[in-house]
Amino acid sequence: MAISLGELATQFGCELIGDPSVQVSRVATLSGADASSISFLSAPSYRHLLKETRAAAVILRAVDTGMCPVNSLVSDNPYLLYARVAALLHPPAAMSAAVHASAVVARSASISSNAYIGPQVVIGENCFVGNGAIIGPGCVIADDCRVGAGTRLVANVTLGADVHIGTRCIVHPGAVIGSDGFGNAMSNAGWVKVPQVGGVRIGDDVEIGSNTTIDRGAIDHTVIDNGVRLDNLVQIAHNVRIGEHTAMAAMTGISGSTVIGKRCMFAGQTGTVGHVTICDDVIITGKTMITKNIDKPGTYAGGFPAEESGTWKRQVARFRRLDVLESRVSALEARKENE
Repeated sequence: MAISLGELATQFGCELIGDPSVQVSRVATLSGADASSISFLSAPSYRHLLKETRAAAVILRAVDTGMCPVNSLVSDNPYLLYARVAALLHPPAAMSAAVHASAVVARSASISSNAYIGPQVVIGENCFVGNGAIIGPGCVIADDCRVGAGTRLVANVTLGADVHIGTRCIVHPGAVIGSDGFGNAMSNAGWVKVPQVGGVRIGDDVEIGSNTTIDRGAIDHTVIDNGVRLDNLVQIAHNVRIGEHTAMAAMTGISGSTVIGKRCMFAGQTGTVGHVTICDDVIITGKTMITKNIDKPGTYAGGFPAEESGTWKRQVARFRRLDVLESRVSALEARKENE
């Protein structure tokens, strides 16, 4: 679709500097744009590309308008405005309501008349699929599941029994929701599996990345609240609770019964031990392990940044001598007190 810059400015309530009649039909990078494209600038490190762009328009902050050689849409949050414009110009492909001939749907399942059920889908007993939901090819939905209106399971998604997903969610290929949690009790003869009898409850407007796993609860449900964003390759263990609009980057691992507040952000390769509680508005930097409760909003870090190999080895050597140095300082302090 094509839309004028004037229409975009009116629809999204932003300032337009330039010709309101110019039409755009797609989004593009600053370096890859042409006269039909709209681009954006949010990071100062890309300013050097702005003066050479051939875009029809650029979304940017007011401070950057003087450097822009083309039309501009001015916003305090260019990336957010770009996201909204991109969604308008590139809507998801429409799917006609249908149940593919190769799908296997239990007789007790309730499928809304305008839902789409793709090839090789399996839907179990007592399931519900809501209005406009899309169940892509190869998905498996076990018994007693609910998929809300407008939710899309892209392809090869597996839902274990008693998984409820809200409205307008997106679940990307390979995700597994409702697999058994890691529950085992040791006996004299070896491990005894602990039955995982809870389910999973996922709110509205949640997005779950490819090959992410969310375990069912051991007794109560695992809960993912409204607006949560989980990247690819995220592991959520049994009985975890994640608050609204929290986001987790790839390879994050959350141990069982962890409670996470609203609007938290976890960078890549972060994790928690089990049974900790994290309050609202916490940011965890990459490769940080949370080992105790966090009850104060803020940014928390625990990973070591990369160094040149020789420098890193020297730092490790110093770290290993800390116990010896501490003992020597303690001895000197004790001697001083006795003098």
